[in-house]
Amino acid sequence: MAKRSKTYQEQVKQIDKTKAYDPAEAIQLATSMAKAKFDETLELSIKLGVDPRHANQQVRGAVVLPHGTGKTVRVLVFAKDKKIDEALEAGADYAGGEEYATKIQKENWFDFDVAVATPDMMGVVGRLGRVLGPKGLMPNPKSGTVTFDVAEAIKDIKAGKIEYRVDKTSIVHAPFGKVSFGQEKLLDNYHAIIDAIVKAKPVAAKGQYLRSVAVSTTMGPGVKINVQKAQD
Repeated sequence: MAKRSKTYQEQVKQIDKTKAYDPAEAIQLATSMAKAKFDETLELSIKLGVDPRHANQQVRGAVVLPHGTGKTVRVLVFAKDKKIDEALEAGADYAGGEEYATKIQKENWFDFDVAVATPDMMGVVGRLGRVLGPKGLMPNPKSGTVTFDVAEAIKDIKAGKIEYRVDKTSIVHAPFGKVSFGQEKLLDNYHAIIDAIVKAKPVAAKGQYLRSVAVSTTMGPGVKINVQKAQD
């Protein structure tokens, strides 16, 4: 087990481990402990009562955060003809077709954070599944990144749209802003994610859906949120 820094150990002492905090309290405590020299990101870790081994219990989607993520997002769009121009005019950082697929395959190029594709380009993009999939970069209709309306997709992404997906341990990890945002904006973003994940509950999921919720900063420990009050 990795040895924790003195700063981290001091932060842990500020958390009452016998308590599950209200969302506002947890966010306030997490941000107050942020001591890094950079603007730390806040992240939610949500344990769900689903079995991700079953296709009908997958939880995946996207949500536009009211106040964005605080991060500049680089967007690559796979498209043809006029859609390339439309994408670039809408603010895409890169737009094209086969040439970008080749660049990714042959040059191991990944200078982008989100990939969008028009449906008629999925034949090309599909060949990249083995390299884009593990990195979470594969365009997907459920997250709105496979669409002919590339301008709208880019607008949402640049405005703070994030994708979420349950991992093999039944946990969803989702960033929801920077420490510098302040309490009110962080709480708004937090509720946007929680509400989206609750609405995405699979019909096949039985029993308690939200099993545990915690918030942490990039360098800080997790602060548990009272599951019963997670949506308050």
